[in-house]
Amino acid sequence: MSVLVRGPGDSATMYTKGAPEAILDRCEREWRHGRIEPLTPERRAEIRRMAVAMAAQALRVLALADRHHPDAEHEASRREEDLIFVGLVGMIDPPRDEARAAVGLCRQAGIRPVMITGDHPVTALAIARDLGIVGDLDRALTGQDLDERTDEELADLVRDVAVFARVSAEHKLRIVRAWKARGQVVAMTGDGVNDAPAIQAADIGIAMGITGTDVTREASDMVLTDDNFASIVSAVEEGRGIFDNIRKFIHYLLASNVSEVLLMLLAAVAGWPAPLTAVQLLWINLVTDGLPALALGMEPPERDIMRRPPRAPHEPVITRGSGLLILAHGALMAAVGMAAFATTYGQGNGIEQARMATFSTLAFTQLFFSFACRSRSLSLPELGPFSNPYLFGAIAVSALLQFAVVTLPLARSVFDVPVHPGGHWFYILPFALLPVTLIEVAKLLPGLRAAESSTPAPPAG
Repeated sequence: MSVLVRGPGDSATMYTKGAPEAILDRCEREWRHGRIEPLTPERRAEIRRMAVAMAAQALRVLALADRHHPDAEHEASRREEDLIFVGLVGMIDPPRDEARAAVGLCRQAGIRPVMITGDHPVTALAIARDLGIVGDLDRALTGQDLDERTDEELADLVRDVAVFARVSAEHKLRIVRAWKARGQVVAMTGDGVNDAPAIQAADIGIAMGITGTDVTREASDMVLTDDNFASIVSAVEEGRGIFDNIRKFIHYLLASNVSEVLLMLLAAVAGWPAPLTAVQLLWINLVTDGLPALALGMEPPERDIMRRPPRAPHEPVITRGSGLLILAHGALMAAVGMAAFATTYGQGNGIEQARMATFSTLAFTQLFFSFACRSRSLSLPELGPFSNPYLFGAIAVSALLQFAVVTLPLARSVFDVPVHPGGHWFYILPFALLPVTLIEVAKLLPGLRAAESSTPAPPAG
């Protein structure tokens, strides 16, 4: 960049700054010891060595030059040529402490940080090593290197390169497209106008809210209000937690519904009367299931959520494995309901008493089952029994409502429930606790836990 400053009379002085290699190519002389001297090849080499040494200290290095011209109106006064080299300036913008931790968390989560910058390659590598993006033996590719490669070659190359330096807007766009060609999910951050094409081409474009230009913000999908990379990582963690909670919510509701369907189906196949009436089924679906399901949506992120690999972009919410698990859990709860019905009905009690026992058993079974839905791999003690107080509150309210339905005279008449013999609770509660106990114990078995954690890792974005 150059500016032209008018001096006495019609004269003007051009002041120029830029990358050392670009400025040196336009200089034939230099200011040295207070006078102008020829810029010899030896001095050029020495200046380049100085620039590299400064860049190795993670300094952003600029070269400065000037040139005086007697006629400010002459076209030659505006040409960036025949400049006089002045010196080098090194500036440092040290990474935030939280950025180093955020990069480490990204690598644990299967997310690969890549640095794309206009800085000198040595500066970029020094900063990247400080952040933990690259190791000591890694190298940086420059824009000139990218110009020598086709798009197909670049798609093969990006897998092994984490630092790109001295790049233009076109290079940034090619890098993003190369990653996408490999099937990766790409998030691109930036603040300048030259970042806008790459941000728009990325799967997730992120603009800086403080230093970002209007063009960049308009091209982005998200705006980072504090310009902090760690905030992006926090958003990833929060997003994973939300997606996890959606799965837990769905798993709980579908498994509970499967248990009700199987219970009615198995009773019909066995030639028994219907174990539940329509109004009892409606009560379980709307009240007993509803509050715990909503509370599961408030579950805090699991402690290992950022140590899991990213899921595949097109992976459904309900996978084949989770679908089979829903059926298994539903069948387990249905079996408990059938056992309660058979126990009561087989003792010679009437159908109303058997339905009442099944009604309470299935309701409490599903309430306790919500504890098991908090995590597929971590047991309740590992999660912390009280880490989600909303779930405890939801279960307490639902349990009180269920208890009121089977004990209060007015509610019993609505739900066709006879007087509840106290002795039935001695097998209702053990039956209700059986499914969640079996599921929680299974989480502690090494073989099942290993199977949960060995989900194939999709491409990291």
